[in-house]
Amino acid sequence: MSAKRVDAKVVMLGKESVGKTSLVERYVHQRFLVGPYQNTIGAAFVAKSVQVSDQVVTLGIWDTAGSERYEAMSRIYYRGARAAIVCYDLTDSSSFLRAKFWVKELQNCEEQCVIYLCGTKNDLVECDRSARQVDYHDVQDFADEIKAQHFETSSKTGHNVEELFRKIADDYCSSAFEVMSEDKGVNMEQKGNFPYSCCRN
Repeated sequence: MSAKRVDAKVVMLGKESVGKTSLVERYVHQRFLVGPYQNTIGAAFVAKSVQVSDQVVTLGIWDTAGSERYEAMSRIYYRGARAAIVCYDLTDSSSFLRAKFWVKELQNCEEQCVIYLCGTKNDLVECDRSARQVDYHDVQDFADEIKAQHFETSSKTGHNVEELFRKIADDYCSSAFEVMSEDKGVNMEQKGNFPYSCCRN
């Protein structure tokens, strides 16, 4: 019996330079890019299929620009998202405040979107505990309050990256999501003028 295919739209949100694109790069291409890079403009798109039991879930990932000047544009990309990875930088307390902003946006505009809070750059705080500017327990309390999953990740080492996206795929195939059949899923061919690039944000 062939596997049932379902599609899930996933949007990456968060302040610029928190590492959203690095997260996607690590998950999709198993690499961490170093050196100068450009900030994402608008959004970039990539898709990856995951086998979950007897289903194949295609995660259509929209990596949005983090700069506030693209805020209105980001709203276009999270529309209809089944899951949102709201990122913050463990070494930047202001990025967690920005993450809370995006959570409120999603709660107001996309009530059916399942939220995953993602602390990035865990490798930096593992090397130097004093670099941590966002307390784990504060974020976990917030995650419990909004009924969100919480992960701390490192795109450099790969820590918890696979686990984050696997959890989204697993949840999508469980009661955490209202699973859509293939003909009602996200059309992965409609990428518009925003192909996925190696830009990081």
